[in-house]
Amino acid sequence: MRFSIKSSILFGCALAAALSSVTQAGDLLDPTEWSTKDAVVSDGRILGLFRESDHQFTDFISPMTNPVYFEDPRTLTEARAIFINHSIPNNLGGGSVQVYATQLRAALTENLSIIATKDGFIVSESPLLNDGFADVSAGLKLNVFKDVETQTLLSVGTVFEIPAGSHTALQGNSTGEFHLFATGGTEFLPSWHFVSGSGFRLPTNTTNQNQMWYWSNHVDKKLGSSGFYLFTECNWYYYMSSGNGLQAPIGGGDLFNLGSVAMAGQSAVTGAYGVKYKPSKHVEIGLAYEIPYSSRRDLLQNRLTADLILRF
Repeated sequence: MRFSIKSSILFGCALAAALSSVTQAGDLLDPTEWSTKDAVVSDGRILGLFRESDHQFTDFISPMTNPVYFEDPRTLTEARAIFINHSIPNNLGGGSVQVYATQLRAALTENLSIIATKDGFIVSESPLLNDGFADVSAGLKLNVFKDVETQTLLSVGTVFEIPAGSHTALQGNSTGEFHLFATGGTEFLPSWHFVSGSGFRLPTNTTNQNQMWYWSNHVDKKLGSSGFYLFTECNWYYYMSSGNGLQAPIGGGDLFNLGSVAMAGQSAVTGAYGVKYKPSKHVEIGLAYEIPYSSRRDLLQNRLTADLILRF
């Protein structure tokens, strides 16, 4: 993997700032450590509006791959910083793309939360695209089933992607896209967890963008009381329609929607392996390496994803 100088500087500064804050993040995010007179947190709510996360499922970890669409089923209040280094196949010009993004989630009630799942800046070393801003998406997630005793839960949600991104970065190329999804998880065997999410990406203009159906799965094992987890994930992307945007049968995967021709009925599968570290219920740090499992690669040669979650 090759990083440009500007990408390395941005990533280095972000990582240094993140790691320097981790040792104190647990106390900073713990409501019992904050005065009830604080202007930010009052009566256990941020800004008097948002509830703390549902901590009845604290042994779960959040999925990492398909990061814009594979949603954690829990009701959470958090900020999640994401870095992605995405390599393009050589037959499409090679090079790599780096993404710097932040996701925000805020619990309105015990079961309802606002989720902002896509934003950020794209840095390109590929001839297919240039630097630019990503589209922006936000919506709602509702927990519809929860059993604390069996550590099982199910949520549904809807998100709308606003085409506010840069055309140079293969963003902002249509009039918007709806994302309808369901996601659930359960604990099985001692310290094992399974999370599965599926959804539909439904653009308002099917000429410029492809309709897609995805199914993502995550399995993890907690390693004793160390705070470390090992996990694997698998993502299936199925293209339900062809467009007339890109005049080549190339799928955009999870980061892009190219509206490519001759994509209806095509599918691609990716898989990933990774590790996460949770020093407390308020902090989560992860690293995942992803590759294509199917012969169809589209825009993915391989991908490294890192995230840092600060959870209230």
